[in-house]
Amino acid sequence: MPPYADAIASFWRDRLAAGPRAVERPSFPHLIGNVAVPFDFARTRAQAKALSASIRGDGRQLLLIPGFLAPEQRMEPLRAVLNAAGFEAYGWGMGRNLGPRIDSMEQIDRRVDEIRQRSGAPVTLVGWSLGGLFAREYAKFAPEKVGGVISMGSPFSGDPRANHAWRLYQLVSGFPVDQPPFPCKREEKPPVPTIALWSRRDGVILPACAKGRPGERDEAIEVDCTHMGFAAAPEGILAVGKALEMMAGH
Repeated sequence: MPPYADAIASFWRDRLAAGPRAVERPSFPHLIGNVAVPFDFARTRAQAKALSASIRGDGRQLLLIPGFLAPEQRMEPLRAVLNAAGFEAYGWGMGRNLGPRIDSMEQIDRRVDEIRQRSGAPVTLVGWSLGGLFAREYAKFAPEKVGGVISMGSPFSGDPRANHAWRLYQLVSGFPVDQPPFPCKREEKPPVPTIALWSRRDGVILPACAKGRPGERDEAIEVDCTHMGFAAAPEGILAVGKALEMMAGH
């Protein structure tokens, strides 16, 4: 063995210990729990009428933003229940969420303006995972157009690598997970009512990162669902309804 082999091995051990692998992430059993999402969809379909009857809609206009790699249709079960409950929920109109782009805020702004054309009222943003980060940053970009932000399992707090998705995010988006292509201060609370939904069973995002700390959001609601269940499971949908009720009047 070369005389410098021990030094090289020691160097890489130190680098790996100090790098991303040293960051706490959700447990593997909780990650695997996300395969239950088809059952979440089935339960929501079966309970759709009861779910909508349990949520007090007040006609507010909502913009639903999907998570990373999710198509717009992924938010349809949530949108259908919210519309049946008495809200006006809209898709974001940009198809699959492939990560941030230089003009992401401008694209969301155009969609918000389309939604506001009829009433001129502020729009409440409901974002799942990366979609919640987009919602929070847009609320800082154009706070006068936003009535509130509800994030669902969105990693806005703590280390941006404390999850099982950051490597894939960087591969697909082309940007470092901590350097999006537009001004971004993840932990800074938007100047509008902000409620974070989080779960101990998330499995993809570290719960503390989605819950946030006082001062980074106004309220946090614990939900008994997986990460994939936030916009699919009855528990996630009811939590969105609860958050919207807490925001009533804003």
